[in-house]
Amino acid sequence: MNTDTATLIFFSPTGTTRKILKAIIEGSQGTMVNEIDLTLPAATETRNFMIKPDGFTIIGVPVYGGRVPVTAAQRLKRLKADKIPAAIVVVYGNRAYEDALLELSALVREVGFIPVAAGAFIGEHSYSTTTTPIAVGRPDALDLIQARDFGAMIREKLARMQSLDADAPLPLPGDFPYKDHGAWPEMSPTIREDLCNLCGACAAVCPTGAITVDMTVLTDKKQCINCCACVKICPLGARVMEEPLIKEIAQWLSATFKKRTEPEMFV
Repeated sequence: MNTDTATLIFFSPTGTTRKILKAIIEGSQGTMVNEIDLTLPAATETRNFMIKPDGFTIIGVPVYGGRVPVTAAQRLKRLKADKIPAAIVVVYGNRAYEDALLELSALVREVGFIPVAAGAFIGEHSYSTTTTPIAVGRPDALDLIQARDFGAMIREKLARMQSLDADAPLPLPGDFPYKDHGAWPEMSPTIREDLCNLCGACAAVCPTGAITVDMTVLTDKKQCINCCACVKICPLGARVMEEPLIKEIAQWLSATFKKRTEPEMFV
């Protein structure tokens, strides 16, 4: 099977998932011919994305609470493929990915991809701060080496495969029915007006368009998915997460999951 060209598909609010996927492509020695970014609201404006049958595809999403983010799942369902081999990747903040990889596999199969490889990688947690560090600096140099190695394994597998139909489904961890998303209160980061210069960087990276910038910065808490992309991008530190529940979760994660977790790969 052709491994010379690759399509990259991702939902990556803070850029971490995309960074890992780029390393995987490097390791596969494939040339990226198409990049489909499902992160921003513009991704919902296209009726669907038809994926060309040439080469293979790498699809990646972050993990939110052990699941594929709802917003990412909705946008993934706009993809259309016809038995295209795909490597699927989830990225989590050092705690656990639970049902996310199994769920992503089902989602991409539903729209016409055939998962031939899967990986779970670690990225700095969205809630990580200087006071509650969680997987700081991940993916680091070692993670990216492992991502490139994963890309090489994908290339080797595709090179020896005779047909997608003959290959057995990947044995992936996770449970079905999936973990319940649970009730989540309406929350969002807030703005420190004494620091904010209304540059609009926060609004530009918001995956749901929840932020508007005019004479001040306004956030629709109903639309916010607490990805903290706006917090990470703010050049002045004016965007902050002060929600007590989020701070409590961040403290628990920082205290409980200090031990380094390593990527897992299924090929």
